[in-house]
Amino acid sequence: MAATSAGKPLSGASPTLSPSPNPKPSTFSPDSPPPLIISSDQLRHCTDALKAFQEKLQMPQQIRNEFFILQANRMSPSEMKSRCSVALDSVNCSKNRYGDVLPFDKNRVVLNPCKDYRPSARGYINASFIETSSSESISRFIATQGPLPHTFEDFWEMIIQNRCPVILMLTRLVDNFKVLNCIQFQMVKCGDYFQAEDGPREFGNICIATKWIKTTDTAIVLRHLEVNYKDSEEPPLSVLHIQYPEWPDHGVPKDSLAVREILKRTYSVSPTLGSIVVHCRYWENRNLLHNSQYNPKSPSWGYDCFRPR
Repeated sequence: MAATSAGKPLSGASPTLSPSPNPKPSTFSPDSPPPLIISSDQLRHCTDALKAFQEKLQMPQQIRNEFFILQANRMSPSEMKSRCSVALDSVNCSKNRYGDVLPFDKNRVVLNPCKDYRPSARGYINASFIETSSSESISRFIATQGPLPHTFEDFWEMIIQNRCPVILMLTRLVDNFKVLNCIQFQMVKCGDYFQAEDGPREFGNICIATKWIKTTDTAIVLRHLEVNYKDSEEPPLSVLHIQYPEWPDHGVPKDSLAVREILKRTYSVSPTLGSIVVHCRYWENRNLLHNSQYNPKSPSWGYDCFRPR
């Protein structure tokens, strides 16, 4: 995800890195993804992760202590101001869904050109490059917030400029709530920047067309989108939009079935195509969890080690 003011900086890739301007067109299928092939080194990390997990369950107090340490690690207001100066500029504040979830200056995504032509805006979008390996030629991820209605065009400008082949959305558009079992209201969790129903849509100078939609057995919604500028004669950019609407707020899924499917679908995408975009409502915890799955030393590799066969 993007680096966040809620904690210390994450590993950041240089914002100047970009994929090839003429990459091989990507094709996506609604069919089930192939199983992941795990190397012996990854299998060893799976074994270590399972052992560490079992040991951790025996120490609930240590888990609580680690949580409090994380809370104490939040950046001070002065540190936030120095490291997130562009995000905190008065002309950009309205582009942030939350005032304390901001990208760091050093690895933020810079839009060039940007529909906001004010010089002080500096091509701002609440999004950051996240690097998973120093050996990669481009950033593996862009982490961002759930787009706001007035940042939809900025969001798609980012997708086109960085030739992003996949968008991973770990939230739903709205949630239904009941109060005293009689009053129901809806909470908007993310703007509809992609058009939930089949059909074309325009955001400023950018056109979005939905080619197909499929809901999998694990409640994942797949959409094949084509993105392009209105008057462009270039072929449209193919984007696989993966939405997992069942991820709970302030929690984790009850099982790893959907997470494993997401991992398989995204892991098969060549890193040379461009960065994978990840967002939820606010991009801290879920995006961190998903991005960690691309680290072969991450405990999340254990998913495919002790999953039901």
